[in-house]
Amino acid sequence: MRTLSAVLLAAFLVFGPGVADARPGLGGSMGSRGARTWSAPAGTNSAPYGASPFSRSLTPNSGYNSPGYGNYGSGMGYRRPMFGGGMLGGLLGAGLFGMLLGGGFFGFHGGMGFMGLLIQLVLLFFLVRWVMNRFLGGTPAFAGAGGLGRGLFPPLNLNQNASPGPRPTSYGGAPSQAITVSSADYQQFSQLLLGIQAAWTNHDLNGLQAMASPEMVSYFSEQLSEQASQGVRNRVTDVRLQQGDLSEAWAEGNRQYATVSLKFSMIDVTTDQAGHVVDGSPTERVTVTEFWTFVRSQGGHWILSAIQQAR
Repeated sequence: MRTLSAVLLAAFLVFGPGVADARPGLGGSMGSRGARTWSAPAGTNSAPYGASPFSRSLTPNSGYNSPGYGNYGSGMGYRRPMFGGGMLGGLLGAGLFGMLLGGGFFGFHGGMGFMGLLIQLVLLFFLVRWVMNRFLGGTPAFAGAGGLGRGLFPPLNLNQNASPGPRPTSYGGAPSQAITVSSADYQQFSQLLLGIQAAWTNHDLNGLQAMASPEMVSYFSEQLSEQASQGVRNRVTDVRLQQGDLSEAWAEGNRQYATVSLKFSMIDVTTDQAGHVVDGSPTERVTVTEFWTFVRSQGGHWILSAIQQAR
């Protein structure tokens, strides 16, 4: 049984989704930015190359992906093809095909039993990690909440040099208008980031519903359910904001949006049901940069509406 458990754990490390990207959003780009969902946020001092396009969004692509609007590419779910993706797919496909033929991964004989399979899975796991680090620059780490608590974190910077970005027409027909973001707004952003991270760690869906759009809550709920079914739990603690910059802030009808790039560090650990660490380190910090978009009705409170990885 111990050997079987080790094999299953090794297989989970290699194939299980959401381990290396275990934070809220799983290190992906998802959500909505109103009429600007399919146009790229302006680069900032902390993320000069802008953000990755959305891989998941409920907002339809309504034709703003024209050259005049700083397009990402075409179509929902667009992703840049990467060398690592094709290479890893070929390696995994070859390994699984070999197993079906009784040859094991990479042609090793299947007669080695469970221990042989474990060794092959572990080798494959380290190979996958090496390829990702070598060709993809490591796994993009989502981090959660930076903060603006008094005396705890540096303030967010209003990036005066940032491009105002595209000005597509909002869904109501009126063009979007730039708005001013105040220090009180930055404080709300910080509190939301910290709160969302804590709610994620505690599997608190009610807390997430109070701080994020229904679309983002649906993604978080799906990811937390995936963790539960895999018998693991992700905890993100001691989040420290290093730099924050305003990318864009605008109004569409009675809704206001603000996209901010955040560079922050944290302790990000995933454990199994027995408390054993399966990913991350309880002592080593992870530093990431992401774009977070917030939305509110005029006179209301900000809530999270999108997360995008910095390029």
